[in-house]
Amino acid sequence: MLLGIIGAMEKETGDLRRRMTGCTDIHVAGIRYTKGLLDGKEVVLSRCGIGKVHAAMCAFGMIERFHPDAVLNIGVAGGLLPSLRIGDIVVADNAVQHDADTSALGDPVGLVSGLPDVYLPADPALRALICRAAETAGLPMVRANITTGDQFIEDTERKKKLASVFGASACDMEGGAVAQVCLEYGVPYAAFRAISDTLTGNGKEYSENVLTACQASAALLRALLPLIG
Repeated sequence: MLLGIIGAMEKETGDLRRRMTGCTDIHVAGIRYTKGLLDGKEVVLSRCGIGKVHAAMCAFGMIERFHPDAVLNIGVAGGLLPSLRIGDIVVADNAVQHDADTSALGDPVGLVSGLPDVYLPADPALRALICRAAETAGLPMVRANITTGDQFIEDTERKKKLASVFGASACDMEGGAVAQVCLEYGVPYAAFRAISDTLTGNGKEYSENVLTACQASAALLRALLPLIG
């Protein structure tokens, strides 16, 4: 099984890439894809860059060039619930793009025109393995929706609204775009995020804790790999 792994930042992917062996690098449209072995599993790893367009470009290039059996989006996100702490894991039930809004045309907020639903589902089998890996690694974990938009959200009331409207526990800037590309290609998709800033947190809290969250994300990935066939 070839697993595609996408993270947005060097902080999220750099240590993983350095652990890989037998690597081949391929650049497509300025994005580097590294294919090789990570803890003995065949993967293709890429740092997409921040935001939905970068994420969509990366997922498109990965699927077209490497044909992975599944794509996993990893990294960090902002917490939307008061119970979540730095480093806690949110495993995606669905991805949703909270900044998509054609409600003036009668669509529900979050629906990307042309898609069948607001909620883009994660692959149940891969999600179950992620949850099992989190338990094995002793990482605090919840299952919930993860919202995506091209904004860093730090306003507490807005975070609460995203949680309420979309049943979400975390917000990021890439996952919904990766999920959309995978859905349209028919490639199984899953995602998890480690919390880098809490419900009442801001950019300063993020800066102080992003490395801790990245370490939690990487730890979960490495716990997951032995479970994948």
